[in-house]
Amino acid sequence: MDIHISVRAMVEFLFRHGDIDNRTGASSEESMLVGARIHRKIQSMMGSEYRAEYPLSYTYRTNLNNVTIEGRADGIITLDNEVTIDEIKTTSRNVRKMTDPEPVHLAQAMCYAAIYLMQEELESISVRMTYVTQDTEDVRYFDSAYSADEITGWFEDARSELAGWVDMQASWNEVRQESIGNLEFPYDYRPGQKELVEYVYRTIYHGRELFIEAPTGTGKTLSVLFPAIRSMGEGRGDKIFYLTARTIARTVAENAVAVLKESGLKLKNITLTAKEKICFTGNTECNPDECPYAKGHFDRINECLFEMVTNEDSFPREVIEEYAEKYRVCPFELGLDLSLFADCIIGDYNYVFDPNAYLRRFFAEGRDGDYIFLIDEAHNLVERGRDMYSAVLIKEDLLACKRACSKYQPVIARAIEKCNKDMLGLKRSRGTAKDNELVVMADVGVLAGHADRLKSLMAEYLADHKEGIGHEEILDLYFKINDFLNIYDILGEDYCIYNGFTDNKDFCIKLFCVDPARNIRNCCDRARASVFFSATLLPIQYYKKLLGGTSEDYEVYAQSVFDTSNRLLIQASDVTSKYAARSRSQYMKMAQYIYDITSAKTGNYMVFAPSYAYMEQVYDIYMESFHDPAKENVYIQTGNMRESDREEFLGRFSDAGDSLHTLIGFCVLGGIFAEGIDLKDDALIGVIIMGTGLPQIGGERDLLRNFFDNAGQNGFDHAYSYPGMNRVQQAAGRLIRTESDTGVIALLDERFSNPSNRRMFPREWKDIETVTCENVKYRVRKFWEDKM
Repeated sequence: MDIHISVRAMVEFLFRHGDIDNRTGASSEESMLVGARIHRKIQSMMGSEYRAEYPLSYTYRTNLNNVTIEGRADGIITLDNEVTIDEIKTTSRNVRKMTDPEPVHLAQAMCYAAIYLMQEELESISVRMTYVTQDTEDVRYFDSAYSADEITGWFEDARSELAGWVDMQASWNEVRQESIGNLEFPYDYRPGQKELVEYVYRTIYHGRELFIEAPTGTGKTLSVLFPAIRSMGEGRGDKIFYLTARTIARTVAENAVAVLKESGLKLKNITLTAKEKICFTGNTECNPDECPYAKGHFDRINECLFEMVTNEDSFPREVIEEYAEKYRVCPFELGLDLSLFADCIIGDYNYVFDPNAYLRRFFAEGRDGDYIFLIDEAHNLVERGRDMYSAVLIKEDLLACKRACSKYQPVIARAIEKCNKDMLGLKRSRGTAKDNELVVMADVGVLAGHADRLKSLMAEYLADHKEGIGHEEILDLYFKINDFLNIYDILGEDYCIYNGFTDNKDFCIKLFCVDPARNIRNCCDRARASVFFSATLLPIQYYKKLLGGTSEDYEVYAQSVFDTSNRLLIQASDVTSKYAARSRSQYMKMAQYIYDITSAKTGNYMVFAPSYAYMEQVYDIYMESFHDPAKENVYIQTGNMRESDREEFLGRFSDAGDSLHTLIGFCVLGGIFAEGIDLKDDALIGVIIMGTGLPQIGGERDLLRNFFDNAGQNGFDHAYSYPGMNRVQQAAGRLIRTESDTGVIALLDERFSNPSNRRMFPREWKDIETVTCENVKYRVRKFWEDKM
């Protein structure tokens, strides 16, 4: 097998060392990025003896592979029969304070030197490390010289170490590919499932995007994973990224991979866990003074990796934690490194789509791969995308940092004050606008330039200081400014810039991504193919557009396997949650509906409300007028639930309960219990939804409405109707989890009769029945009697 690896990738893996330390404000990859403009400037200043961007490669044979190490030397200087390899690095650090070159950078230059020396059969060669401070363009040189024996001996050791990793991976790839060739779908296909598998396979084959509306019970997880893995076995894709918004969907993906492994598949899979959840110390302070696992992490990590990759095929959280404890390395960083050797990576959307958190190991500029993206719960990616591609700058954050550092870092404090004055001017320009109004701006004026200057000053300080008075505040503000400028750099017509006030009454400026399609598409361009799927991807053209799809991409509505006779779907025609109609009589009517539906059969029910305030009004009336503690237990979701509280709340529904008491849980549409929970069989027999789920009117929603109206589309649908109906469908989907589930879905709002809402219903809702407060109890009881 022929394998190509860049010099940079090789040295960054083999020669990393020392501690993890996030106090410098950026990773080494970010803090020592090559500045193309400065590179060109330095190269152009050299004479005729300087050859810039010189391509070099070296091919050698391992036990199993032909390996080519390749790259471009920044410069080769030939003067008086002496050859020097020049490697230029741009840094935020003050180069005058540097005492030695970074070992990884020196190793990169030494690789180029060894390759050139062997090609030209030289007796000796020199290396020059050229460091440039990005802001001031100060230059510092570090020179070293090597005999042929020294440099080739060093290079021989490096490529021998690389060979062990390369051969290990190549051996595994052969095992994996052979197992995929023999892999069959593990079950009998459900109706429509084989066609769905074929759609996914063809999408990957043609390198397109596919958007799937797949009702619960279609087996969508296996239906996308199986053809993706088969495609990988045929040489189309070398890594699968299975991306989700919620932990439970990751568990479902893990289980699907396990099922395929039971059928003979050999696959290395990893589930990435957020740093906040997997950190051993619990404070995510990633530096050697605060965390013993950060201290010396890079000295031990490769030994840990080699043992794991050679001995394990699955890397779930508990396995990662076991090895991380054994080798005393950071479990989060270990997981990220393991992803390099995994065939299937399961994790959150942000590992691919977030501009501040994506996996640079795979997607940094200049790094290529053959990837397949499988995006589960894809309806969530629209709002997540808007959030990931937006940024906010808060005036109080500037002032807090200024107060902390003004005495000891006056240069930074003065730069902060310039930004603060810019924001103060924008605040005053609001005129008579009320505090709850968002004021749209054409641009941010001179603030961007002043913020960029502030970032450079903070970066230089952080590169040279790991602690000190004001250090924590400077580091915090550095990341916020950096995020803001990163988004500023990608602004386009799909953005709206506005100023306003936060919930804490702090003045802020937001770069608001109203249409995430362009940014999502740019991320998907990193993959061979992308498959977006969800049980609630309706209207599919709406989601296809906002998720970056084009007319050349595909969409499919998967066939539902659920027997609709096992589900009663009713809609109330004499009640509404419309804001203008809210009154005690309407709340009482809602409570009456809840009582009539839940009293028809003992069991577990969830009641969803459009807001906490509305939920509490109906809950109070229900408890006052209808609750019978001898027959039912009633619980309510609160806005400040801890994880343990959520688990306790959900745990009450995890089994069928007892036959003597009904269980009712009051929840909020779009909240933690309205999506991503799996209550099968008798764990849930009824879902009652009050209202059409419309987001709260005003604020950013009105900005979205105006944007899409101006684009010639229906702005109200984009900002309110489509997101609202998706919430309704997600809540209703809590009931039907398997082919055998039985229960009642009640939509309590007369507005569900409107054609504009009915056209957004899924196909399987065609049998919806209209009821009133007078006949609902009879209709629900008859349904249950027919099921006996």
